[in-house]
Amino acid sequence: MSDSPFSEELTARLQVMRADLESIGQSHLLEHVEGHSPECLESLLDRCDEIDLLSAHAFIEQASASEFEAPPLDRITPAVSISRHPEDEEDLRTRGQQLIDAGKVAAFTVAGGQGTRLGWNGPKGSYPAAPLTGKPLFRLFAEQIQAAGRSAGRKIPWYIMTSPINDAETRAFFRDNNYFGLDRTDIFMFPQGVFPSCDDAGRFMLASPESIAVNPDGHGGSLRALRNSGAIEDMQARGIEQISYFQVDNPSVRALDPLFVGLHLDAQRSSGEMSSKMIPKSSPEEKVGVFCSIDDRTCVIEYSDLPEELAEARDDRGELRFIAGSIAIHLLSVDFVDRITAKGASVGLPLHKAHKKVPHYLPNEDRMVSPDAPNATKFEMFIFDAIPLAARSLVYETDRVEEFAPIKNAEGVDSARSSHELQLERAARWLENAGHWFPRNEDGTRLADVEISALTAMQPSDLEACPDVPESISAGDQLAI
Repeated sequence: MSDSPFSEELTARLQVMRADLESIGQSHLLEHVEGHSPECLESLLDRCDEIDLLSAHAFIEQASASEFEAPPLDRITPAVSISRHPEDEEDLRTRGQQLIDAGKVAAFTVAGGQGTRLGWNGPKGSYPAAPLTGKPLFRLFAEQIQAAGRSAGRKIPWYIMTSPINDAETRAFFRDNNYFGLDRTDIFMFPQGVFPSCDDAGRFMLASPESIAVNPDGHGGSLRALRNSGAIEDMQARGIEQISYFQVDNPSVRALDPLFVGLHLDAQRSSGEMSSKMIPKSSPEEKVGVFCSIDDRTCVIEYSDLPEELAEARDDRGELRFIAGSIAIHLLSVDFVDRITAKGASVGLPLHKAHKKVPHYLPNEDRMVSPDAPNATKFEMFIFDAIPLAARSLVYETDRVEEFAPIKNAEGVDSARSSHELQLERAARWLENAGHWFPRNEDGTRLADVEISALTAMQPSDLEACPDVPESISAGDQLAI
């Protein structure tokens, strides 16, 4: 009779997993299991299977060979962008609207983050982002999708990538809010993948006796998550041709922008595979990636990777040369994503490494360690690294007030306070552009606050004869319309 505390089935699983981990030099992950319960071992084996450590190891080995390295400075030039108002703007907008109305464009929100940095206990998408009503980010996007569907006379699908740490909470939040008035069958939710974290010797780490230390695979992981979740197949079955990608922390994003779609489809400017939006950087230090051209291929270089000499370079007019800031808004064709993920992983995307503090479990001492200094490498992919894989890519300049009011920090730049200010200023501009008088003082400062729901207006012209707009707006008013 065996002295093993484990069943024959569990012992067989353990032997198979040991052999797999030995083949990649990670067998240490199982050295402690004999001292723990069958339930602990089963949980650990389940987690190893979920992560697919063999595939993760192979992918890290393969992708590390293409890790980003800044090329020589003379190969990096500023990217060319399309101006805010191209000459054929109305024709492009009409063409984009036709594709949206035909049900061939889906919204895709990357929403894997928690609100911890904001002091919010919950998924970031549940954070109250609207300046007056406090509507959460998810509701703001849902209202846009609902309004676009109402205009098109059809339902528009919404794909949402969560993360393992907030997937259950996000699903519950949608259920509790009755899916914000959308049909639950048109919301496709799935968690992003993870990578195991590695210690300085390249060994995978334990988060507890029964789990692996992992980190989300980054917003670039959204591409392989679309594949692995079945979302790509779902899009193809629905006749979706284009994916409108945006991240959850930007309440001012245009979830479905007809002009951007029209530009993306324009064969004279773009391949229709992947297009991006940019805003002019406010300073060399602004923490956004920068659109550049390397050997005539458009790409984004992270602000931390852009050489200081280029970040601060100015032209003859004194303006930043590398001024095109990435705001994480893209259009991708379904065929493009299908092609570059055909092997089950985001082929061609480099892995970005970050040396971080990773709490971990020491099995030989049976205790947790919370390091005071960085002790491990985390791996992630960035969505913008897919841009050079497109046959041609377009970069379209947009306006900060109109489309970029991110909520990333508790205070200061990119905080709820700065986002509210941008949202309120946009609403004031929309009312003025629609012919309504808005109270301002001599230096242009707003004297009233108005919040505009997407169900009321998707653009300034929707406010021209809108019954929800009061006849007059007075200084000190706070109105939600």
